[in-house]
Amino acid sequence: MSNSYVKTPTAISFSHIVEKDFTLSSSQYMDLVMPNEKFLFVRDFLSRPLQRKDLGVEVGSLNYIGKSTHYFLRTKALQQHTFLPEVTSETALPIMPNCFVEMNLKKGDLIISKDSNIGEIVILDKNYPNYMLSGALYKLPVSEKKYYLLAFIKHNVFREQLDFMVPKGATIRHAKTMFLDCKIPMPNHNAENTIKFVELITQAIINKERLIKERHSVIIELIEKELLENQNTQKFKFELPRLSEIEAVGRLDVARYSKEYKEFEHLIFNYKNGRFKLSEKGYSVKRGQNLQISNIGESYYSDRNIKGFYRLAVSSNFSEYSTVEKLTYIGNPNNLTKINQGEIVFSARGAQFGRVIIYPENVENVITNIDSLVISNPDAPLFQSIFIAMFLNRLRWNRHIYKVAITGSGANSLTSYQSDDINFPNFSEDKQKEIASLYHNSNSNYQAGTFTLDNFLKKDNAFNETAGIYELDKTAKQLKEILNKAIDDIANDREVTINFNL
Repeated sequence: MSNSYVKTPTAISFSHIVEKDFTLSSSQYMDLVMPNEKFLFVRDFLSRPLQRKDLGVEVGSLNYIGKSTHYFLRTKALQQHTFLPEVTSETALPIMPNCFVEMNLKKGDLIISKDSNIGEIVILDKNYPNYMLSGALYKLPVSEKKYYLLAFIKHNVFREQLDFMVPKGATIRHAKTMFLDCKIPMPNHNAENTIKFVELITQAIINKERLIKERHSVIIELIEKELLENQNTQKFKFELPRLSEIEAVGRLDVARYSKEYKEFEHLIFNYKNGRFKLSEKGYSVKRGQNLQISNIGESYYSDRNIKGFYRLAVSSNFSEYSTVEKLTYIGNPNNLTKINQGEIVFSARGAQFGRVIIYPENVENVITNIDSLVISNPDAPLFQSIFIAMFLNRLRWNRHIYKVAITGSGANSLTSYQSDDINFPNFSEDKQKEIASLYHNSNSNYQAGTFTLDNFLKKDNAFNETAGIYELDKTAKQLKEILNKAIDDIANDREVTINFNL
């Protein structure tokens, strides 16, 4: 997205060059152009000045260990697409307990990055005992208008200011505490209700993002519980592979013969209701659309929706929770292969290998690319396809799918002909429906027309109680559009229309 608020002047005076110590970099002469001249600085939202104790501490890689009761949160846990921290094995590293520094991280704390992905911010969705921040992260002491500040820091109006304040030449950019000098525009029209509106929308988005994580955890737990509690009497016994087994598998890579792989496969093979493969349930597997010029000719890409363009869901934008973090758009005159209702899209190679999404409703003009596999059975019940997608997601979380993958090229990949190497437990229809309903509930009805400033959070939370991951993500994205428009209106000194209609 191009800058909306930061402008480069077409001419500069000699005196201005002197002020900048004779620096001729154009970025040093950019300026913020914001029609609304009423603003506060980020520092004005703090309940007290920042102190050294608010900044995290570097523990050094020598203190990283395989397993621990204490963890070190990296800047990578702060991502643009979410208000909440992404706490994974890559972003929260186990460390030696004796080097741990207590930071008392509590639900509702704002965490901002001063280095690397500078200016990125999240709010903690729960207490994080035994977690500490890296030396690039500050915990901001904010008590009033916390959600208003958070919403604006997440928006381009903040990001663009920080971008031209911090030189871009360095490999790793360091903002120090420059972010405190960024301007946060305040409403001139209907100020009290406008601030309340922004805060309510922000809180609602945070609630939905938190519930998406919770629903996902419940799905993982249900799958685990059903597998473990419904085993036949045969006990697992690890044996080294025989020649006949190697011939049957047809591969020499050791992962397929490891104890970890065989132990989990035993749970599936020993499950009381049996197992199945995709082909046995009538599913076909094919690559996503080939977007190379040699195949479809020249295409035009965009970050915004343009009439007639396809919506492109690429695996690099699939989340850990089977949602799409963002769509890009592609214009092409050809009839490209679109994703249909109930089709599963599986990330078959690259850093996001194993991530999976499914569209439980009709979607218009959505395509994926050749890095993904599309798993399809138009005759299958929707709950079954959702269950398969969720089980594939489970296989990524325990890294079982990595042992099925081919890694000879240095990165994990899975081809369509390998899809029947994956075994699925034959859960009952009731159990599949129970799992599927946590991802998609068609009975959830969003009654936005009845929302007011006074009842919005209560009614939104009532919707959230029955909504699945898909509905939570869909309404969160729609609320983000409303929020971004409200912030644009405030920055441009326009009156904000207080309306919750999606």
